[in-house]
Amino acid sequence: MHYFDYAATTPLHPEAAHVYSKLAQGCYGNTSSLHEVGAEAQNMLAYCREELAGMLGVHSAGIYFTGGGTESNLLSIISLAKANRHKGNHIVTTAGEHPSVDSALAYLQQEGFTITTVPFTEEGFVDIQRLEQALTSDTIMVSMQHINPEIGTIQPLEEIAALLKERAILLHSDCVQSFGKMNLKPIAQLVDSLTISSHKVYGPKGVGVAYIHPRHRLTPVFPGLVHESGFRGGTVNVPGIAAFVTAASHANHTDIHCRTFREAFLEKILQHPELFTVYQTTKDDKQLPHIIGLSVKNVEGQLIMLELNRIGFAISTGSACQVGQQHASKAMMALQVEPHRAKEFIRISFGRDTTMISVCQLADCLVEIALKTRARSYVYE
Repeated sequence: MHYFDYAATTPLHPEAAHVYSKLAQGCYGNTSSLHEVGAEAQNMLAYCREELAGMLGVHSAGIYFTGGGTESNLLSIISLAKANRHKGNHIVTTAGEHPSVDSALAYLQQEGFTITTVPFTEEGFVDIQRLEQALTSDTIMVSMQHINPEIGTIQPLEEIAALLKERAILLHSDCVQSFGKMNLKPIAQLVDSLTISSHKVYGPKGVGVAYIHPRHRLTPVFPGLVHESGFRGGTVNVPGIAAFVTAASHANHTDIHCRTFREAFLEKILQHPELFTVYQTTKDDKQLPHIIGLSVKNVEGQLIMLELNRIGFAISTGSACQVGQQHASKAMMALQVEPHRAKEFIRISFGRDTTMISVCQLADCLVEIALKTRARSYVYE
């Protein structure tokens, strides 16, 4: 199987697997236990916290280990919102955020907060003008992804952070797709909180991080918990965290190979503009090359995905957190694409084991499937 769904998840790095196995057997203590075995686990956790803080260029006191990107978004957004409720109850976000952000905001809406959602421009960026218009004297937070997980556009967080700083509004950013692919140190200096996930960077599943600047007071979502300074409950997964940090230390921020793959793939696809629509920006420095969002015109994306799967290519029809649900791609909704066109969306993403041969084969097969499907008039109503 040729794997082209790295934006959904990645295989475990061999060295990370070795670290996990070693520590699961030899450093198995509960970090809250007072005996020597617990102290060993606590020391390893402290080491991992310092290492990850160094990768982000932040103070380790702001690093909270969680069970994944989803939990990190939920706890960060809800904790910060409740802690700052005395300043206001309005939060602004975009229409293209990860479902976990939507879930956190839906919960807060039930708690009396007001949520405003801003769409994307045609090139996949948040509409800055509409964002600024949405801000009010009651706005306490903006939740803005760094990189869209479906079309790979890089949001202008520098511009947004400057806009919010003038108004003393918090900025939370989902950086799950950017960590390991870009240097996040500059971004970490701009935001009040950010979130990352282990399994997107060849670490184990079930591990994530929420960074919240230590200057902020938190109101825990669940009171009375003791782990991670009361931020979350549950015995800390020290072997998983160490494996994550190990995988992250091997992350390659250079995108030269993925950029070459992208160019080769699009060169073949764009020879048939009558068949395909590619969703991307014209600004190379604002486009993550690892992710390509596109559609086969007049053909439902799920059909294309199944046809490619049948011949040995794994792609997706959008965020893996929406698979099996009857929802259109979040990015397509944010771009305000017509509903019947939104169903055509598919996503291709490159990673560590991608080769130029498989990229060219995928492009050729996709063109062939599109031509055959078009010829048979096998389209949805």
